[in-house]
Amino acid sequence: MTLSPWASNISPSPTLAVDARVKELIASGEDIAGFGAGEPDFDTPAFIKDACKEALDQGKTKYAASSGVPALRSALAEKYRSFNGIENASAAEVIVSPGGKYSCYLAILATCGPGDEVLIPAPYWVSYPEMVKLAGATPKIIEVGDEQGFKITPEQLEESISEKSKLLILNSPSNPTGAVYSKDELEALMEVVVKHDLHLMSDEIYEYLYYDGLSHTSPASFSAEAAARTITVGGFSKTFSMTGWRLGALHAPLEIAKAIGSIQSQTSSNATTFAQWGALAALEKPDLARAALDEMLVAFDRRRLNLLDGLNGIDGVKCLRAQGAFYLFPNVSSFGLSSNDFAARLLEEAKVAVVPGSGFGADDYIRLSYATSDEIIEKGLSRLKDFCASF
Repeated sequence: MTLSPWASNISPSPTLAVDARVKELIASGEDIAGFGAGEPDFDTPAFIKDACKEALDQGKTKYAASSGVPALRSALAEKYRSFNGIENASAAEVIVSPGGKYSCYLAILATCGPGDEVLIPAPYWVSYPEMVKLAGATPKIIEVGDEQGFKITPEQLEESISEKSKLLILNSPSNPTGAVYSKDELEALMEVVVKHDLHLMSDEIYEYLYYDGLSHTSPASFSAEAAARTITVGGFSKTFSMTGWRLGALHAPLEIAKAIGSIQSQTSSNATTFAQWGALAALEKPDLARAALDEMLVAFDRRRLNLLDGLNGIDGVKCLRAQGAFYLFPNVSSFGLSSNDFAARLLEEAKVAVVPGSGFGADDYIRLSYATSDEIIEKGLSRLKDFCASF
């Protein structure tokens, strides 16, 4: 059998592979300290589940409009105006999709094709380059390291642009690094995007998960020119611990939004109907939503600092202070192993699961998620320290 060029050229998700392997080992009786999954260990808030149950009881189980339930699209448009600062955002410019990941893919499919280059800063989320290849375009990687806080500069962006450049992908807060671009940094990058008439896909899935007194900035809020070039991607998975619900959302200029809606209508049809009514409750009951989010943020912040201190207390490990999302991305290159070998040996010998940095385009690093319990963090740090001492 001969596979298509797309199937032959795609790599499986390393983060999902690690998560699946951890679940297999735990099911077989192994005691694993897992830092792999980018998934909050909190339950979905009860009021969101109740709204979904009510939708089920009311028979809201049929097809919905392919771009999303109208009430949810309207509520999201209001959220994009009030929270993200995107003036005049309308429901017609909002698409609800089956997951933030699919929203990213739709944004790339609608703007890029064969012959186009997509600019991706590394470290990057593992799926960006693969999605670009599935669209027939070419990923062009811009490498940045911890010495510059894992953030590209306008000068780097300028140097990377060619006549084939079509789209820039930015993710702030970042998966895998937890790095956050300031408003000034984003404005400087947006000036380059506008100057070269590029599109920007701004992946803002972690837009509510900030620490150290920081707050979110959406590039599309800077000006009408910025909004006309920006696709703002988000969803409900990380903010409300709704990973399994598979609900993503995006805002885009109307022409692009219509194209994305057409693509979705011919691929996934619509996101799960009754799940959308649960998501609507998250937007219509802000006090309950804020209380649930604050509970998670208090726990995440405590875990972030404990894990950071523990990692930097291990000889040979160097880790920057993340200020968003729920990941740390320590440098482990001093041990002389590739990140794949380091992670494989760590799991085999110490029963600690991390994601190798190679999948994120940064082989000197490993990713640890602190969206896990304090107990696992303490146990995992102890095992990691002993493992590193063995070198």
